[in-house]
Amino acid sequence: MRLTTKGRYAVTAMLDLAVHANDKPVPLADISQRQGISLSYLEQLFARLRREGLVLSARGPGGGYRLSRPAREIAVVHVLNAIDEKLDTTRCEGRGDCQNGQVCLTHDLWFDLSNQIHDFLSRITLGELVERRTVRDVVARQDARLIERPVSLV
Repeated sequence: MRLTTKGRYAVTAMLDLAVHANDKPVPLADISQRQGISLSYLEQLFARLRREGLVLSARGPGGGYRLSRPAREIAVVHVLNAIDEKLDTTRCEGRGDCQNGQVCLTHDLWFDLSNQIHDFLSRITLGELVERRTVRDVVARQDARLIERPVSLV
């Protein structure tokens, strides 16, 4: 298994949303600036996240996105599943036909690893990540950097 850029960006963007979602929706442009993720890519990811019921959108001035439920109820695995990120470490996608239609020598090892990864990511919620000191330190640094360097309107 290799976590793709899509998976990393989706989790990063959802964590940013969880941190910054207070009383009003968070514009994707703000997440794009803070995290260095292209706005068009975020739009694609958030379309999927909205379809899967993880976020709600608000249009118009002051619009943006918010979590559909408390951050403590959204596990990292929910985000990855919503964007079709595979957590499978087997070569055969768990089918057991990895070596000429038969189970390979290490199939059970990789299958068990896939289950461990899934279980691990099922137990970590966005709410728990928001509370981590290291996450708070990064948020403070990113927010301070944006204040120091205002957005150009040209």
